[in-house]
Amino acid sequence: MTRTPRTATTVRVTDLAALEQAAECLKTLAHAHRLRMVQMLLQSRYTVGELAEACGIPSHMASEHLRLMQRCGFLGAEKEGRCVYYKVVEPHLQNIMSGIEKRFGTD
Repeated sequence: MTRTPRTATTVRVTDLAALEQAAECLKTLAHAHRLRMVQMLLQSRYTVGELAEACGIPSHMASEHLRLMQRCGFLGAEKEGRCVYYKVVEPHLQNIMSGIEKRFGTD
């Protein structure tokens, strides 16, 4: 029996440009503090200070992590008075974090 070789045209694949964008965003997530922030933000909204404290880092570092994740479209921010609250706006982050938690466990 002759087997037909499988190629990118016969197998359902995502466009390389889209995969490049996905890889860049996944690189952004590939940091322990950012993953902790996403884990928290999937449960509620938080300020920079609250996230910084939970990660044990200065607020300016937490702000930079949040900015990078916002740039990928993962997070949004809402201002209430003088406080800015961050929240997850990318619903697929729940699936990514769920896979991470199942593989590596939670505290």
